Order: sequence, then structure tokens, then C-alpha cells
Amino acid sequence: MTATERAVELAVVAARAASNLKADEIIALDVSEQLVLTDVFLIASGTNERQVSAIVDAVEEAMFTAGAKPIRREGKSEGRWVLLDFGEVVVHVQHAEDRVYYALERLWKDCPVVELPADVTDPGAAAAAATEA
Repeated sequence: MTATERAVELAVVAARAASNLKADEIIALDVSEQLVLTDVFLIASGTNERQVSAIVDAVEEAMFTAGAKPIRREGKSEGRWVLLDFGEVVVHVQHAEDRVYYALERLWKDCPVVELPADVTDPGAAAAAATEA
């Protein structure tokens, strides 16, 4: 079983919102074979607590616009690791230091990576391509 089309679509929405606020190392993992509670983990990093909080706000707004309502939110007051549960997609926004320490990608290394659009994974290249067109 793989992630649903809707889950992948929502992961892209969340990833774009995070990317627009300069989130680092955005990755989506298809955890549907490992977990029954969700299909995709989206992981992104911020360089400080203020950026983590801003990324979280942008993701929540974009997901709301896409019709996804959060089921649960944890960690926002600390601004180090915020978990946003949208059912099909769980978004982890971590401070860069915490991301290295907890290494979620290593923990879930057996899960396939969900391909994200180029404008999310390399916003600089996408902006350059748009300028050239």
C-alpha cells in the first residue's frame, strides 16, 4: 500500500508553504506501510525558533486553504519541534539542531521518499528557470 493521491497532494501543499518561508531540507516520506494513522511525514527545518513558528503558521494556512484541518498540534510554544497532524499528512517542523539530534530521516529510512516538485526541493533553481523563461 502506498500513500493516497490526496496525501501526496497535501504534502506538496505543505512543502510549498514551508519552502516559501525558506525552510531547509524539506523531505516527504511515505510511511503508509509502517503506520496506520497517516500516509506521509513531511519534515522541514528552520534555523531559529522564530522561523520555525513562521513556517508552522504558513503550513497551517496553506493546508486550511487546501481543505485540510489540523487534528492535533504540539510544540508550538517552544518553537523547537512542532508537529502538525492533518490525518493523512503529519508535518514536522524542527529547529535545525533538533533535526540533526533526532534524525527522523534515519529513523524512517526504510520508507520511500515522496517526490516533491523542483520548486520545493530547490527553490533557487526554480526561480532561475522562471526568470529565464
